[in-house]
Amino acid sequence: MPQKAPIRKRIARIFKLLIWLYHTGRNLRRLDHATDEQRAATLRHMGQSCLDTLGIQTHVEAPNGNQAQHGLLIAANHVSWLDIFVITALYPASFIAMQELKNWPIIGKMVTNAGTVYIDRSNRKDINIINAAISRVLEANGNVCFFPEARTTLGNGMLPLKAALFQAALDSNAPVQPIAMRYYNANERTTAVSFANANLFQSLWRIVSIEQINVKVTIAAPLLPRDLPENDRFLLKDKVEQALLPIVLSDSPNPEQVMP
Repeated sequence: MPQKAPIRKRIARIFKLLIWLYHTGRNLRRLDHATDEQRAATLRHMGQSCLDTLGIQTHVEAPNGNQAQHGLLIAANHVSWLDIFVITALYPASFIAMQELKNWPIIGKMVTNAGTVYIDRSNRKDINIINAAISRVLEANGNVCFFPEARTTLGNGMLPLKAALFQAALDSNAPVQPIAMRYYNANERTTAVSFANANLFQSLWRIVSIEQINVKVTIAAPLLPRDLPENDRFLLKDKVEQALLPIVLSDSPNPEQVMP
C-alpha cells in the first residue's frame, strides 16, 4: 500500500515551496541580462532545487553510456508539470509548450527564460513557424525539449505520438534524444503525480502528499536522422515511440491502461 506523507510533512513542503518560489522569482528577474551560459546554469539549478524542495529523488539510467548534451531535440513522455523540472535539471533546453503555460506562476517565467516557444494547438498554421524556430536553436547547438504526446497521461502508458515537430530534427540534421520518465511512491509506480485529471493546485496537493517521490529517467540511445532510410518524420516518430513505450510499460502495474 503506497504510503502518504503526514499532514505536518505536507504543510512543511508547501511552506518550503513558497520560500523557493520567492527566491526563484527574484533570481528569474536577474536573467534578463544574463549570458547564455549563466542562464543555462541558473535554470538547471532552479530545476534541481525545486525537486530538492519537494523531496523528489531523480535516478538517471543511461544504458548507452554518456550522451551528447548539446544540439538535441529531446522527446519525452509527459506525465506531470514536474517533467519540466526533471528535464531542466539534466539539460539546459528550450521547451515547446502550450500557450496556457506562459501564465503559470514561476513555471511560466522559468520556461520563458529558457527560450520556450509557445504553441497554439488549435492552429495548425503554427507548425511550420515553430519547426523553423526549433531548427534555428538546434543549428546553434542548443537543445529543444518537447512532449510529442501533446498532453499529459497517467504515466502508466503513452498516447500515440504526434509527428509534426520531428520535422525540425530532419531539417537541421539534429539528433533526437528520447527520454522516458517513470514516477514512484518509494519503489511502487504511482499515477498520483499526473496532471491529466487535476488542476495545478490539486496536483500540488497530491504531490506533497506522497511520502517519497522517486523518478527514474531513462536516456535512450539518440536517433540520428542521417541513419533513417527516408527523410520521413513519421518514421522518426515511430522510432521514438519504439524507444520510449517499452520503458514506460516495463514495470507499470496496469500496462494495458493506456489513455485514449
